[in-house]
Amino acid sequence: MKYSWEYSSPLGPIYLESDGNFLTCLAIEGQDGFQSECKNVKEDLEIFQLTREWLDEYFRGKVPRITVPLKFEGTFFQKTVWQTLLEIPYGETRSYKDIALTVSQKLEKEKMSCRAVGHAIGKNPISILIPCHRVVGTNKSLTGYNGGVDKKRKLLELEGVTL
Repeated sequence: MKYSWEYSSPLGPIYLESDGNFLTCLAIEGQDGFQSECKNVKEDLEIFQLTREWLDEYFRGKVPRITVPLKFEGTFFQKTVWQTLLEIPYGETRSYKDIALTVSQKLEKEKMSCRAVGHAIGKNPISILIPCHRVVGTNKSLTGYNGGVDKKRKLLELEGVTL
């Protein structure tokens, strides 16, 4: 069964979904492709309470110390990209090129398309916790963000990143 809950953030509403044990979706209002079909609102679900605590710490400008169990569905390639995003430390950025290089090494490929990596990043089902906002252009430019470049900028500023 799927459950949902809405978190009020400084960026606006954030929609959470869970299978009851894992966080399966976190989407900022206005994010392309997000359409919650879940009507089972369950605020007291433990996974939502953990996620709320994580987000509360994060939006206070602190590195969250809480671990939220995540479960993301996608292709093997997408999961590899998302796992790589989880390795980007709080307050740091990586370029699409950096991510492509890391993914190509993990997949034992000679090279990897930055465009393919960017497409996988754009399909990230758990925004903020899987920090796709920490991926920038090679020249440190704020390239696209599914939640909107303005929100990407705010998330990076919150983490103390100056571009």
